[in-house]
Amino acid sequence: MNALQLIVRLLLATGIFLSASVAATDKPILLIGASYASGDTPLNSDLQGPLAGISVGSGDYVDLGTALTRFGVKVKSEAQAGATTFSRISCNPVCGSARWDSYSTQLQKALLRVAQYDQTGLTGYNADYVIISIGNDCLHSDSFGIEQSQTVLCGNAQMNAVVDRLIAIGRQVLDLGLTPVYPLYPNADDLDLPLFVSLSGLAWAMSNDDFNYFGRLYAHRIHDELEGALLVNPWRTFEHRGDGIHPTEDTIMKAARRIMRTIQEHEMSPR
Repeated sequence: MNALQLIVRLLLATGIFLSASVAATDKPILLIGASYASGDTPLNSDLQGPLAGISVGSGDYVDLGTALTRFGVKVKSEAQAGATTFSRISCNPVCGSARWDSYSTQLQKALLRVAQYDQTGLTGYNADYVIISIGNDCLHSDSFGIEQSQTVLCGNAQMNAVVDRLIAIGRQVLDLGLTPVYPLYPNADDLDLPLFVSLSGLAWAMSNDDFNYFGRLYAHRIHDELEGALLVNPWRTFEHRGDGIHPTEDTIMKAARRIMRTIQEHEMSPR
């Protein structure tokens, strides 16, 4: 390790080396996921969208994409509040026709934003990192794309199928020469899932035990099966904004800082 690398590591450890003038990378960072990544649900040109195109907190919410830009990061986000890893319709309060994009579609849209071409065609992408934020899979009764009365809690096989899809996205990213970044799940004890259910008109949500089990399964499998991916815990301190599940502005700003720090450390590490 040379002197510059040592100084940078010391600054990272103290949290000083995080300003708009020293962004994690000069290239755009791609962002896909659900409401932690973006507070906006999809809204089509005909003004149709799941949940009527609502935004978390009626727009009064700072999401991860916004928080990262405050640190000087160039963010290209295709995340959608309410999304799951697979495309589905909303069934709250009744099933409609407007859809959320799958994570695979979100990724393809994000890649198109940073695609580079010459006279021969596509030559690569102006990005090095893709943040793959957590989704709504298995979380609640409107995360299946069917009538809520027909839904049941996910079992182990269904939870593993969700992680299979997330790992598949990470492999796509790695195959393109980019690095996937996976934020971990928060601790359910810092949330209020019953409050979230009551405010959202849902039939049910995961128990705290199931939520924490799912978070551990997700973390262990990505760590064990996806060499080259970055895992980061951005939620060492977590306060929800009064809705039981979404982080406060202070919480999300700290999360963005921790994600940046992980990327900065990866940039400085020997390759």
